[in-house]
Amino acid sequence: MKTYNSFFPRTEVVFGPSLLERLHAYRGQKVAIVTDAFMAKSGPLDRVKSFLPDCEILVFDEAIPEPPVDTVSRGASLLRDFCPDVVIALGGGSPIDAAKAILAVVRESIMGRKIPFVAIPTTSGTGSEVTSFAVISDPANGRKFPLISDELVPDVALLDPEFVRTAPPRITADTGMDVITHAIEAVVARGATHFTDAFAEKSLELAFEYLPRAYETGDDMEARDAMHQSSCLAGLAFTGAGLGINHSLAHALGGCLHVVHGRVNAVLMPVVIAWNAEDPETAKRYARIARRVGLDVPSTRAGVRTLIRAIETFNHRFGIPTTLRGMGVDMAEFGRIRSEIAAAALADACTAGNPRKPSQSELESLLARIGG
Repeated sequence: MKTYNSFFPRTEVVFGPSLLERLHAYRGQKVAIVTDAFMAKSGPLDRVKSFLPDCEILVFDEAIPEPPVDTVSRGASLLRDFCPDVVIALGGGSPIDAAKAILAVVRESIMGRKIPFVAIPTTSGTGSEVTSFAVISDPANGRKFPLISDELVPDVALLDPEFVRTAPPRITADTGMDVITHAIEAVVARGATHFTDAFAEKSLELAFEYLPRAYETGDDMEARDAMHQSSCLAGLAFTGAGLGINHSLAHALGGCLHVVHGRVNAVLMPVVIAWNAEDPETAKRYARIARRVGLDVPSTRAGVRTLIRAIETFNHRFGIPTTLRGMGVDMAEFGRIRSEIAAAALADACTAGNPRKPSQSELESLLARIGG
């Protein structure tokens, strides 16, 4: 039985001026780039390719949100035939997750050959550039599920805020609230340690200060850079500590009802915090978060309430609804499959990290509270 904790960040994180010059290390090699159609057509792909002189480049640009298993299969077949020296993922969480799954398949078929993996995030949200997580979907069976393996962790993450300068306010808000969810869940997760807390709490300090600025003024590059680093810090935190039912429920809702991940995380957060805080030790952790981000915390219970109000205030400011009905979910469909959604959340790998162990009926109750 394991009787110790360990925390081993595996990714070289690169930030600062001229960071794409780090790609010059792959000069003259065979480079596979996994991205989506928008990145391929709107300029970021050409910018990356300009830092890959004399390279033979294969572009797989079919990544879509919650990459489906058939997309992973097609990408793996192309990359296996190409036999790349390095794989670069360019995009938000979905292209990076697609690249993780594709590369996992390719590595299995090219045993004994190390293929470096570089992630270049173009949203400030998932932290996927440093995590051992990837979310894949199985549309035929209405499922969305996380893959968790140290083999999925990128070797290099390039955090260039120029790639998020033009992200529209709604995307900035949805991805930013995903960052906050990651960091808060990491602090209260069963696997939390002082090391993971350090990353999570710094991430929250940055997000609470800079997310409103990035939302209001996209060209505020100080805010964009801070949120890009906040996202990465949260990724480092939860890949070491784990997540919880906020993400389990979001995965299940996304798989069954196709709601936006970061947005539904934001809708869930107030009710999940309130439910988890029924455990006194977890309530203390939430109060510590509130204190760390500068909220008034005269007592533990007051700290929990203040944190919940702060999340609700962010949601209101960013135009995020309070219910699934407000997100446009068909409530008849939701009522019909609510128990199925709860069952999927209960089986989700993230549930094991939650500070309280939920039953299916308790998850159904939480879902009912956000129905509307």
